[in-house]
Amino acid sequence: MWVCGAVFRLRALAGPRKGLCPASGCRGPAAASYSASADPPRVRALVYGHHGDPAKVVELKNMELAAVGGSDVHVKMLAAPINPSDINMIQGNYGLLPELPAVGGNEGVGQVIAVGSNVTGVKPGDWVIPANPGLGTWRTEAVFSEEALIEVPSDIPLQSAATLGVNPCTAYRMLMDFEQLQPGDSVIQNASNSGVGQAVIQIAAALGLKTINVVRDRPDIQKLTDRLKNLGAEHVITEEGLRKPEMKNIFKAIPQPRLALNCVGGKSSTELLRQLAPGGTMVTYGGMAKQPIIASVSLIIFKDLKLRGFWLSQWKKDHSLDQFRELLLTLCDFIHRGQLTAPACSEVPLQDYQRALEASMKPFVSSKQILTMG
Repeated sequence: MWVCGAVFRLRALAGPRKGLCPASGCRGPAAASYSASADPPRVRALVYGHHGDPAKVVELKNMELAAVGGSDVHVKMLAAPINPSDINMIQGNYGLLPELPAVGGNEGVGQVIAVGSNVTGVKPGDWVIPANPGLGTWRTEAVFSEEALIEVPSDIPLQSAATLGVNPCTAYRMLMDFEQLQPGDSVIQNASNSGVGQAVIQIAAALGLKTINVVRDRPDIQKLTDRLKNLGAEHVITEEGLRKPEMKNIFKAIPQPRLALNCVGGKSSTELLRQLAPGGTMVTYGGMAKQPIIASVSLIIFKDLKLRGFWLSQWKKDHSLDQFRELLLTLCDFIHRGQLTAPACSEVPLQDYQRALEASMKPFVSSKQILTMG
């Protein structure tokens, strides 16, 4: 068992990543080759050969497991979520696209089965997550280069480990990097029931920050409100409620937010801007509405509001793996203190991937789909 904090060893393994090896040669993030029928051990993976609708282009295929080389690690995948960025990548609408054919999935947790003779950073039994996107985690097992992996503690919940490397990291960096917030300050966000949104609520509460959480109206709005408040949300309001004059009453008890987190765009982002305190910042990290941000000229001029963007992949390019490791350590501390849990999840066996893909793209689904490989 590993413990987060001063005594916990979380090892970032840096360097070039190993390629995916189809029968014609090595071309992607993991050493494996496609096969019409797999010899034991049977390896299954969700593969797409071209971009398009995930429900149509993703197929469950058998693959051959490559031999473990001196610097390689044989990993049995345990669980891997379906994130919006995974869907965008398959559709071809993302800032980073792997060579095709590719195995889907950018996040997940696996257990080390065997290591090559030159591997010193991990050992059999350790849990590992991808060091960078594009690894292809929607598979039962694979042989990866050692430097493509980061060791994580095996004493945190499986769902927390599987969802550790993207959403909580995004939430924490946005809370820390754009405004110097102090306990008692407030933050406003839309898409508050998303994976990032749920992490923002919990991390903000742990830091003593108040959150104003905007969600779309829905039949079970009270159930969602209760769930988000149980996570630590100060206020939960609908997009429609955000536009009402009664919004001003909220700021009688808490200060106007200096930070807004936008994952929607369109009218929702315009309303977030209206609620910001003078000099405040809106950080955009997604565009679920597929509509541009429309910012009032008067707000920009007279309130001196700032518009920024955040992409975790770019943050990782701009920082060392040691700094990413420290970020993961901080999040592990929150998890061990009971201040950060995984988002609401539905575990789906890999063979039922069609159901999971469809659910991940439906509106008003507050449960993150996690593929299990058992």
